[in-house]
Amino acid sequence: MPSIPSSEPVIHASNLTRIYPLGDSSVVGISQLNLDVAPGELVVLKGNSGSGKSTLLSLLAGLDRPTSGDLSVAGHNLSNSHVTDLTRFRREVVGMVFQSFNLLPTLNLLENVCLPALLADKDAEATRLRALELLDWLGLKSRRAHYPDQLSGGEMQRTAIARALINDPAIILADEPTGNLDSRSGMAVIELLGQLNRQAQRTVVIATHSDLADRLATRRIRIRDGALTDPTCDG
Repeated sequence: MPSIPSSEPVIHASNLTRIYPLGDSSVVGISQLNLDVAPGELVVLKGNSGSGKSTLLSLLAGLDRPTSGDLSVAGHNLSNSHVTDLTRFRREVVGMVFQSFNLLPTLNLLENVCLPALLADKDAEATRLRALELLDWLGLKSRRAHYPDQLSGGEMQRTAIARALINDPAIILADEPTGNLDSRSGMAVIELLGQLNRQAQRTVVIATHSDLADRLATRRIRIRDGALTDPTCDG
């Protein structure tokens, strides 16, 4: 992963647009969006369902491609990257945390956490030790042999955070990470993301309609109809 000078934005979007064809018409997911995020920020992206939050995170994660505009994340140009470069980018540069957890039901916790590193051809024993460290930090080491259907929602989301961290990414992208959790579990997950930002100096972007993360944010941004209503907004 290229090193990013602290004076350079870790995320840079210029006139970023994503349009989805729909029969004879089209749907605008993101429209002419401009955004810079500095290394070490914790950005809370607020907006109602359908506002474009998830579309923007998919673009930042390299899961989707822009229709037009420029997008650079951690020194990687995502506007015209080859598919193999995008795969490597997703494995090594960003860690994703989803509302639906996305854990594989046939793998236990330890195996779920190890999977991204093994797919990146990292040493199996070193990966196992790192996964155990993460599970221990998250209070899940005793549950490492359990399967997802044996866990609470909060435990599944903590496992997903461990999986997102296994390849030591520079950026954590969280898409409605508390959406399927009760308020207590949701706050615990937000506190963990805050710790990653403050103590581990990770850049964190949280897309949410919840207010749980607002007090930890270095910046709050609102999105509506695929556009930022005020990139400097704090309310």
